[in-house]
Amino acid sequence: MVLQLQGLAETPRRQLGREGLLELIRQLGFVQVDSIQWVERAHHMILASRWDGYRQKDLIRLIEKDRALFENWTHDAAILPVEHFPVWKRRFKREMARLAGRWADWHGNDYREDLDHILAHAAENGPITTRDMSDGRDPSGVAGEGEWWNWKPSKTALEYHWRTGGLCICHRRGFQKAYDLTERVIPNAHHGQEMSEDEFIDWSCSEALKRLGFGTAGEIAGYWGNVKAAEAKAWCDSRLGRDVVEVRVHNFGGDPPRKLYALADVEEHLAEQQPPVQRVRILSPFDPVIRDRKRLVNLFGFDYRIEIFVPAERRTYGYYVFPLMDGERMIGRLDMKAERGQDALVVRALWPEPGVKFGNGRMTRLESALERVRKLVELSSLRFQDGWLRDPV
Repeated sequence: MVLQLQGLAETPRRQLGREGLLELIRQLGFVQVDSIQWVERAHHMILASRWDGYRQKDLIRLIEKDRALFENWTHDAAILPVEHFPVWKRRFKREMARLAGRWADWHGNDYREDLDHILAHAAENGPITTRDMSDGRDPSGVAGEGEWWNWKPSKTALEYHWRTGGLCICHRRGFQKAYDLTERVIPNAHHGQEMSEDEFIDWSCSEALKRLGFGTAGEIAGYWGNVKAAEAKAWCDSRLGRDVVEVRVHNFGGDPPRKLYALADVEEHLAEQQPPVQRVRILSPFDPVIRDRKRLVNLFGFDYRIEIFVPAERRTYGYYVFPLMDGERMIGRLDMKAERGQDALVVRALWPEPGVKFGNGRMTRLESALERVRKLVELSSLRFQDGWLRDPV
């Protein structure tokens, strides 16, 4: 059921088109964006693992031309359906209260003047980028060294307005964000809608459960990153016996079942399930099924972490290693890299999970998965380094 809700049970060979791609993103709720391009950026990998016909130009069209999607923040930067924007307007109010205090601590109580300069500049000059503001001076024109994760004040101001709704990303070139006034980017039908605080909490919890299938209060709160775990628990408890039921779910390893929350129609969904198609999928480390590491261990027995921040000599696997799924089972970790100078997708190592064998059938499915990635990143050849198939760790 979890894989079906997350788009990983159906055949990726189905015909979707651009409208079908939009429906897929609506099904997931969001697609995380990440800047690392070891093979391909996370949002493209996430979507390509669910639809063989995925093309980047379709996503760009939905964001930049159709305005059916927009970028903002969930637990991290993400692409969202534009009909979610009224929810994010309410979230912006929370973010404004949270970030305003931090900004005052960093920049002093006159920070508002600096922020106003950025909005005025965007209003007069149209889409702006950090490069436009990269002269080393803050928005008021005075040289300075203000920091927000070591960013210059102008970049910090752009991100502040993005996180609080004043600005919206209107397009990217490469991975460079361009910002414009939100009312110029979000269609009026969505920009003008308002939502109460109660409606905001109700939407955030119910829509998370629709996509999780079941979860703890923390998992429900963490899906969008909109509400706190205590708010999610209070919401679930207030609806027990009506919209919400308690379920008991066994962990992968057979531990005693955990008491979790689910929507009241969970058993109907379970009765409808079919086994996922038997195919190897190379998942992004930021895939929605992978993102919550504790939940991943509980459901699949797969203990995964990305090691980009781990010093090289202390890594167990590698800098950027991809989880492998075959049907409904996590089967291993793959170290591959797009070596563009060699025009090749290079497989450097694969570590099977304990007890997993790579016989002829699974090896054929793996090679097909690698070929799909090779075509996605438009490289001419697929190469395997000597000794690439390792022993389980």
